[in-house]
Amino acid sequence: MDVVTPAAAAEHTGSKYLGVLVAAKYARELNALPRDAVPAGMEKKLTTRALETLAAGRLEFRLIKRRRQAAL
Repeated sequence: MDVVTPAAAAEHTGSKYLGVLVAAKYARELNALPRDAVPAGMEKKLTTRALETLAAGRLEFRLIKRRRQAAL
């Protein structure tokens, strides 16, 4: 069983927190795909696959600044 630590995810994102957030978002995207689109032989959980992909450096992402709403 392979273990992907938050520190391994932080190597490509800059922080553990951001690494876990990016992996979680990617896991949600994988979950939205139809089951036919997922390659055969991938019995691992979606979160495990997302963390492994991020730790391997095969996942590209970009941060978008959040717009603040004006106070009423």
